[in-house]
Amino acid sequence: NLKMMNKILTVALVASASAFVPSQNARAPTKLYFEYGEYDDKLWDNDAKKDVYNKWDPATARSGKNFNPFETFKGNSCDASGVYPGEPRYKDPTRGDVSFAIMMEEKAEAEERDASPKPGSEKGCAGCKN
Repeated sequence: NLKMMNKILTVALVASASAFVPSQNARAPTKLYFEYGEYDDKLWDNDAKKDVYNKWDPATARSGKNFNPFETFKGNSCDASGVYPGEPRYKDPTRGDVSFAIMMEEKAEAEERDASPKPGSEKGCAGCKN
């Protein structure tokens, strides 16, 4: 009886210890990759935004390299990777000089851009935040 009891205790001990051993089929952690924009850590002025806008494809999913830099979300402008303040990975961009004359130039360009938007850039398209 003593031998039988020792065998039962040994089996119970091994079975309970296996609960703390990692499973062989455990899923490997997924590495998330974030693609930063072309102007990340560079000057994010109106010329840079126009360059990104010209490369933007509204029919392709929004990403760090494919976004409308002039689109606002909840009243905010995005950084050089298309990320808005309050979102993970937002980086305060290096902004260019501002003067009243420059602002008036940019306003005229914005009005022209709004008057003739890129085809397929309606709200809700794949390349838009809104």
